[in-house]
Amino acid sequence: MSRITVSIDLPASPARVWEVVEPVERHVDWMADAVAIRFETEQTRGVGTKFLCDTKVGPIKLVDHMEITEWEPGAVMGVRHTGLVTGTGRFTITPAGDGSSSTFTWSEELRFPWWLGGRLGEIIGGNIVMKAIWRRNLRKLRGLFL
Repeated sequence: MSRITVSIDLPASPARVWEVVEPVERHVDWMADAVAIRFETEQTRGVGTKFLCDTKVGPIKLVDHMEITEWEPGAVMGVRHTGLVTGTGRFTITPAGDGSSSTFTWSEELRFPWWLGGRLGEIIGGNIVMKAIWRRNLRKLRGLFL
């Protein structure tokens, strides 16, 4: 299983950051690898929300099946990946400085299928490729607050 963690400081309070990341369907606005999000449940917020995320990384396209497992407004959003790529992920928002800025951390533990290289795919695809993409995604997220 590959563990990937990236963080960025954002010029906004945790409450403001949550306003931007809370609408799951808007993650496509700042995630380059997320092409579309389609809900599988009536609910679109909170624990138990299930959705499909059409994902594209280079020539590789897949549908990521996800379920929200943690939901603490202003602080934490956790997911479980249950499709071809399995594992867990978590966004955390912590206050920085005087509370008018925040640190946003994205952490994932993912297992890749054999046809994406299995363990070797996790090392190369996760720790190198995905980490670089997620760093770029966080810079794009930061741009939403500038």
